[in-house]
Amino acid sequence: MRKPIKTLGILAISMAGLFSCKAQGTAEIEISANDMKDNLEYLASDDLLGRKTGTEGIEKAANFITTIFKENGVKPYYDTFRDNFTIGDVKAFNLVGYLEGNDPKLKDEFVVIGAHYDHIGIVNAVDGDSIANGANDNAAGTTAVVELAKYFAELKDNKRSVLFILFSGEEMGLKGSYHSAKRLKEEGIDLYTMINLEMIGVPMSGKDYLAYVTGFKESNLAEKFNEYTGEQTLGFLPEANQMNLFKRSDNYPYYAEFNVPSQTICTFDFTNYSYYHHVKDEVSEMNPEHMANVVEAIIPGIHKVLNTPEKEIKMN
Repeated sequence: MRKPIKTLGILAISMAGLFSCKAQGTAEIEISANDMKDNLEYLASDDLLGRKTGTEGIEKAANFITTIFKENGVKPYYDTFRDNFTIGDVKAFNLVGYLEGNDPKLKDEFVVIGAHYDHIGIVNAVDGDSIANGANDNAAGTTAVVELAKYFAELKDNKRSVLFILFSGEEMGLKGSYHSAKRLKEEGIDLYTMINLEMIGVPMSGKDYLAYVTGFKESNLAEKFNEYTGEQTLGFLPEANQMNLFKRSDNYPYYAEFNVPSQTICTFDFTNYSYYHHVKDEVSEMNPEHMANVVEAIIPGIHKVLNTPEKEIKMN
């Protein structure tokens, strides 16, 4: 699962989950499926009780993610990694990691890479199991964002600034992403694009692309990504359009607030996974090799988004 990127100008090699930068040449990306599986196993473990917003389980998940950010040089965007808000009487918070851009001008432009890390908690028991672990929904997307944060923190060549945001309150109506998008809009950031990762735990079959994007026709994001990667990385899933998924995930609040390309990358196609909001949404059902392949495949696209002199991703 290695994807060469000729545009980076360095050689980045993953060894036992660590990245090192070598001499000039082709950059070779290798995301560890074992690292992704290890993180999944914790985030979707019974100990976290389904990561419902406002519970001890999501607190543990937040501490776990924050530790990884700190260990890999990802900085908090605010005073701490936590961006607090409330949902009624429920205390909630997003996690916001930050890599400042290294270009004097372009660093004032931002890219948001996000995923929700909450799930639905305890549900009606099935065969004695009442914990909705949320492995695919959305420990998988959360793990992908964590790996992307690690990768780009090690690479240190992003000209634009990037925020890695893990949202809570998604399962309560996109509350975390609405809060985040509104706050960032009020703070006046120049948002270029928002890329969200949702339910990437299992591969699709019979497709000529690796993953689909919601709101495919809203922007040229998929077209440009495929140009950047040199492959059919992102495609159009008709069912996503029919089910209006564009408005049902954490990309949408950013589109609503900023009117910039804001889309979700996903591999759940309504036929390849039967355990949506189900207690059997467990790590044992996930395909870590596929997940690592998705992250590897989108890195060249994200790298170009962070580094092109002009904003090439545009609304249609």
